[in-house]
Parts: sequence; C-alpha cells; structure tokens
Amino acid sequence: MKPTKNTWLIAFLLTVVSSLPALAQSTKADIFSGSAKITWLGLDFTQTKFIGTAEAKVMGIGKKDDITPEEFRDDYTVGWNRLFVTEQKKYDVAESIHHSSVDYALDVAKASNAKAKFDKLYTDNPSDFKLLDEAKITAIVKGYDFQNKEGIGYIFFVSGMNKGIDKAGVWITFVDMKTKTVLLTKYYEGKPGGFGLKNYWAKAFLNVMKDVKSDYNSWK
Repeated sequence: MKPTKNTWLIAFLLTVVSSLPALAQSTKADIFSGSAKITWLGLDFTQTKFIGTAEAKVMGIGKKDDITPEEFRDDYTVGWNRLFVTEQKKYDVAESIHHSSVDYALDVAKASNAKAKFDKLYTDNPSDFKLLDEAKITAIVKGYDFQNKEGIGYIFFVSGMNKGIDKAGVWITFVDMKTKTVLLTKYYEGKPGGFGLKNYWAKAFLNVMKDVKSDYNSWK
C-alpha cells in the first residue's frame, strides 16, 4: 500500500514530538552561552567528612566542645548558606561564573541538608577528605530532589573539611535539573581563614568561588 499524504504527515509529527525532550535538555554549552538561566542551589553538606582531632574540631567549627551532628546540620549548614543572601555582594555567585545574574533557590540544598543525619560527619582518617569523584557526583545528582525545578542548577557539594591541613574540598557542579544530569563538575580546594567558626570555613567557600572565576573560561 502506497503511503498517503496523511501517513507522511503523521510520521513527521511523531518525529518532531519525539525530539522535543532532547531539544529541551540543557547542555554544557548552555552554561557558557550567556543567555541560559542558571539557578544557584547552595552548599550541600550531606557528603561532608570533617577530619581532625577533637581539639581541631573545637578550633575549627566547635564551641566549647565538639558540636553535635544536629548542631552542624541545623545551625552551621544553614548559616553558611545564608551568607549567599545576607552578604550577596561578597559571595557573588553570578560574578564568579561570569554571568550578569543568577536565580536563587537555596531551599533545594537546605532541604537536602535538613534530611541528613550527619552521624558519620567526624572521622580521624585523612583519606576520607576526598571520598567523592565524578561517578559518585553523577549518582548523587540522579537521586537528588530538585523540587520540580528546570533549567541549569549550580550547586557546591562539600566533600571534606580538614582543619589539620586548612582546606575544604568542594565539587562545584552544574546540572540539568529536569533530567538530573551532570553537565559539568570540577573539584576545588579552598583555604579557610578568619575569626569565628562560621567565618573560618566560609572563607574556604569564598576562595573556591575566586578560583572558579579564574578558571571559568578554560572549561569551555
């Protein structure tokens, strides 16, 4: 039987419809296009390992004693993320990635942190400082709750905090939130510093942002 005009039309429409998801998916190139909307999701600490002795913990992030996992989750992860709002000019995400502006959806990382127990936060094994790799980041993103948001999300997965070597390890990660696909992820280490526990580690994240700004164009 010869194909009719209607048959060809139906086949054409099916081809177009089947290609729509691919067309809608963000790509690595979109990160650098300058026109794609990027949403800052915040700092995720759910994979963080804090390495050091009890004394180092007190000096680095503790009060008079080691902070509890609940304190780390409810006070410090919230406080570090809040800096991107209360000190937005200093922690300028858009400037760091050479964009004129970014959207903010810090509730995404906040919700992820809030669900974590942090019962394995502390460790005395220096090798635990960098347990994450690209494959693990990909797996984390696949199971992540982006709260039905779409477009390109930008998030920091904090993998390690080590007072003994004065470093925080961070996987800076761009994702397609709809498909839960990693578009780009890079590992950085930032040097902490400053007075007070929050400021001390916040400086590490700020230094990572500065390195990102310097390296950004080399990723294209």
